[in-house]
Amino acid sequence: MMIVIGLTGGIGMGKSAAASILERRGLPVIDTDELARELVEPGQPALEEIRVAFGDSIIEPGGHLRRDELAKIVFADASKREQLEAILHPRIRERWMREVDRLREQGREAAVVVIPLLFETGAQSSFTNIICTACSETTQRSRLEARGWSAQAISQRMQSQLPINEKMTRSHFVVWTEASLEVHEQQLERIRQTLSLKANRDG
Repeated sequence: MMIVIGLTGGIGMGKSAAASILERRGLPVIDTDELARELVEPGQPALEEIRVAFGDSIIEPGGHLRRDELAKIVFADASKREQLEAILHPRIRERWMREVDRLREQGREAAVVVIPLLFETGAQSSFTNIICTACSETTQRSRLEARGWSAQAISQRMQSQLPINEKMTRSHFVVWTEASLEVHEQQLERIRQTLSLKANRDG
C-alpha cells in the first residue's frame, strides 16, 4: 500500500523547504498551491467563477488574475474568503487526489501532498501520515516581513488558519524549523527512517 504523506504547517513555517528535501530523496511531491495557480489561469472555468463573484477589477487587461487584489478582498472578509474557497477547494482536492491515484497505479512507495489548509479542509482522512512544519510566531512574522508583507497582511493570513499548536497536535510528526536547513533535513531523515521509506538522494 502506498504511503500518502500530507505536509502542512503555518504560512512561512518551512513547508516549501521540507517539500524540496523530500523530493530530493525521491519522493514525488504534489503542491496544492501550484494546482491552485493552474486553476486560475486565463480560460479556466474557476477564473470565470471568481470574476463573476468578485468583479472585473480583479482581472488584469491580459486576462490574468490580480492575486494581490483578490487577497486584499478575501483576507479582510471571512465570508468572501469562504466564497473563494468554495470555488477552488473542491477543484484542488479533485486534482491532487487524481494525481495520488496516478502515482499509486505506478506502484510508487510513497507520495507527498503539500496542503497548507489540510485540517481546515477536513482532508486528514486521506493521508497515511501527516507532517507539520512549525516555528515560533516571532520567527514566522520575521520571515513574512522579509517577503515584504505588512503586519496587517500577516495577521490576516495567520487568523485564517488553525493555530499552529492545534496543527502540531493533530499531526503524526512535527518538524521544528527554527534552526538551520541542515537540522530541518535531519528531522525529515528521521521521519523517513521511521516510515521505512527507501533513501533515494540526488547526490
